[in-house]
Amino acid sequence: MMNATPLLILVAMLLLGVPIAVALATAGMFGIWLVTGDLSKLLGIVSLSPFSTVADYALTTVPMFILMAYFTASSGLARDLYQAAANSMSHIRGGLAMATVFACGIFGAMSGASVAAASVMSKIAMPEMRRHGYSEELAAGAIGVGATLDILIPPSIAMVIYGIATQTSIGQLLIAGIIPGVIVGVLLIAMIWLWVRIRPEHAPRTFRVSKEERRSALMKVWPSLLLIVTVIAMLYSGLATPSEIGALGALLAAIIGALFGRLSFRDAIEALKQTIRTSAMIFLILIGATIFGYYMALSRIPQEVVTWVTVMNLNRWVVLIGIVLSYFIISMFMDEIPLLLLTLQLTFPLITTLGFDPVWFGVLSMLMVSMGLVFPPVGLIAFIVSASANVDLVKVYKGTSILMLSIVLTTVLIMIFPAIVLWLPATMR
Repeated sequence: MMNATPLLILVAMLLLGVPIAVALATAGMFGIWLVTGDLSKLLGIVSLSPFSTVADYALTTVPMFILMAYFTASSGLARDLYQAAANSMSHIRGGLAMATVFACGIFGAMSGASVAAASVMSKIAMPEMRRHGYSEELAAGAIGVGATLDILIPPSIAMVIYGIATQTSIGQLLIAGIIPGVIVGVLLIAMIWLWVRIRPEHAPRTFRVSKEERRSALMKVWPSLLLIVTVIAMLYSGLATPSEIGALGALLAAIIGALFGRLSFRDAIEALKQTIRTSAMIFLILIGATIFGYYMALSRIPQEVVTWVTVMNLNRWVVLIGIVLSYFIISMFMDEIPLLLLTLQLTFPLITTLGFDPVWFGVLSMLMVSMGLVFPPVGLIAFIVSASANVDLVKVYKGTSILMLSIVLTTVLIMIFPAIVLWLPATMR
């Protein structure tokens, strides 16, 4: 019972609003001292953890993908994607909402940051859908759930963190998310189509755009498609490491923005500043999680949980469903990166002991996190859409709760057919 006290302290600190990095480090330090009773050992761990954590070469992938996301957002590529999709689908009832999903997915393949996608697409797509009479529930739902595609489609920052935390191949994880991401997108578009057929008042107006306008809009998206093809092809072929690919992607995003005259020097500097801030926040959480991880290892809590589950002789799918439900509940109150770093220390040893593939579980984890990001009572992306698009939060939750069924169905599919996740990574060189 004493060994579990730091866990209670961590929960209490998080509920009180203490920064996650501080809560993890504090609870971890108390736990190490409680288990060992050796102050010098505690000081040794605390003094070495910051450097040993951030010195990992694989972590250079994180700031590179973040920089790529900010350069992409500043260059206006998301607006081009949305306009091209909207011009092509505007004649279909609900077409603007479907175009939003398409733009979110493609933008995700250039940024890997769901929060950035939600903020950018709220400002681009919501005014257009309002102008054509779309309900705020449908519009906000399409933006919110569409933004979660960025967690699955490479380059996904959350996937990189999962790979680092579990020592799983980052390249395989990123490639594994492609097919599930496409399935979520297709199901989401199908649900929008069904929604507006049942309740046509939610998308009352359609319109046609001239061939010249469609052609002009499509010509603007070729740099984005070039960037996506380059990143995914290099990941799949193994020609470069994820860190090198992230650096190349950031460079290409900056060049594209500069050539089109949309990325000014001031915008580039601001993107660098935002990258430093975001990366520093993630690294601090990683350091806190590392210290907490030492406590978990010394207390042997993960091993005890594995032993307890083994002794109970439960069916492994029952255990997995319990983990899935737990992830979904916790993700309602916590962002994806701290959630992964906090829970994987306990769930990953259990999953591997039960014989589940770590790459497959990584994609499953991303789906669980995606649902929590748009579901009440918190849902970080729901809050961002509400604030950025000036939509009542209840309406956002109404839309995301309906369209979230696309993520639920995809989760069920990959649990029944794991090959959906594992086939593409297995073909990598």
